[in-house]
Amino acid sequence: MRFIVIGAGRVGLRTARVLREEGHEVVIVERDADRAARARTNGFVVHEGDGSREETLVAAGVGDVDAVGALTGDLNANFAACMIAKHHGCRTVMRIDEDYREEIYQKYADEVDEIVYPERLGAIGAKNALLGGNIQAIADIAEHLQVLLFTIRKESPMHGYTISEVALPAEARLLAFGKKDAPMGIPLADDSLEAGDRVAVLADFDVLDDVRQLLVGDDSAGTMAAATSGGEP
Repeated sequence: MRFIVIGAGRVGLRTARVLREEGHEVVIVERDADRAARARTNGFVVHEGDGSREETLVAAGVGDVDAVGALTGDLNANFAACMIAKHHGCRTVMRIDEDYREEIYQKYADEVDEIVYPERLGAIGAKNALLGGNIQAIADIAEHLQVLLFTIRKESPMHGYTISEVALPAEARLLAFGKKDAPMGIPLADDSLEAGDRVAVLADFDVLDDVRQLLVGDDSAGTMAAATSGGEP
């Protein structure tokens, strides 16, 4: 596949590297001369110019790519670039810094294909390190919602129970279930929870600790509160 990445800063350059490592073609658009030079040193094709202007994106080949990632630190420039790319039939991904939070997400969510919060994604990795092996944060859906993957232990209160017997809090939903070493799938009522099985749950931050206690037990006591205090990533 072919992509345009706008912005050769920390987020843009790392994204471009991952795409290239997976065999995709990447063109970077960057208006800062020093950053453009650094990207070229890293072996990328770089079009130097303002990615929020249509003539720049046309020159970079926007009509021939599958998707455009507007990954600069400038929200307005990112949004303008996505609107131009959308006009040219591209999939659009827009970076939003964490400071803008949920109201900005709601404002722009319908206009672009995907919105990413680099700081929040980094925080998810940090939370996974804090939570340990039995709990893994998958994604922050909104300011107060998170998807987590729980691994059942022998000591788990729900060990040996079936999916139909799991009584999650009202603010939580079971999304997927997977037996140990098997792919995740749709949870079935008679699936039994055994050690090593995995359960994906969408939950409000206010009930995450209750969900952990139910599915994992006291093995990770304190870590959930430390990682999700106040709903902040």
